[in-house]
Parts: sequence; structure tokens; C-alpha cells
Amino acid sequence: MSPAPERFFLDTNILVYTFDSRSPLKRARANDLVARALDTRLGIISYQVVQEFLNVATRKFPKPMHAAEAQLYLARILMPLCEVFPDSSLYSQALSICGETQFSFYDALIVASAITGDCRILWTEDLQHGRRVRNVEILNPFAD
Repeated sequence: MSPAPERFFLDTNILVYTFDSRSPLKRARANDLVARALDTRLGIISYQVVQEFLNVATRKFPKPMHAAEAQLYLARILMPLCEVFPDSSLYSQALSICGETQFSFYDALIVASAITGDCRILWTEDLQHGRRVRNVEILNPFAD
């Protein structure tokens, strides 16, 4: 009998890469992760990822998303994946993780969200590939 598939968390940069035509390999890998998250319902994001993505997409993309495009992406991709919302225990856990790891508060909040979402893997380009924080393994999907 094979082990149960593991839940995973997608950091904001994974979603951003799905729009990056300058990096076709990263774009393809990011699209695969997002599709797998939606298809299997094993991949999740947090409210923080929603906020960060919409800020980048509407202000910093080479061709920023218009409000209608952002609304559609919010409805079709972001909200179906969003399972972690803020509360005092999430913030407390993030502060604890800051102390353990020396991560910035916002990076620790991503890790705390992965833990809260019962994920075993955090896909991100921004943190230390292969590092384990509590029960979450941080993996860079673009690492060779």
C-alpha cells in the first residue's frame, strides 16, 4: 500500500512564476504545481499569499493585471486554494518560528501557515532548500 499523498503549501513566488515568460522552465514547473494543487486539493495557500500575489500582479508585473483579470484569478485560483486565515495562534506560531529560525516575520508567517494547513512540504524559492522547520520540509521546485 502506498503512503497517503502529502499536503503541500505554495508560496507567493510559485504563483508569480506561472506568469513569467522570461523563465519558461520555472513557469512550466510552477504551472504544474498550481495545477496539481487544484486537481488533487492537496495544495493550499494562505490569505498572505493571496494578498502578496494580488499586489504583485496588479502593480509589478511587466503587464499588470487589470481589476477584472485579478477578480477572475482570485475566483478561479486563489480562493479555491486558500485555506489558512489569520488568528492569534497563527501570529504566535510565526513569532515562535522567528525565534527558532531567524527568518523574517513574513517568511515565518508562511511557514506557520504551512504548519497550520497540515502541510508536509512548503514549495518556495525564497527559503533554505531542504531545511525542515518542525514538520514542514522547505523545497525549492527550481533547484537542480
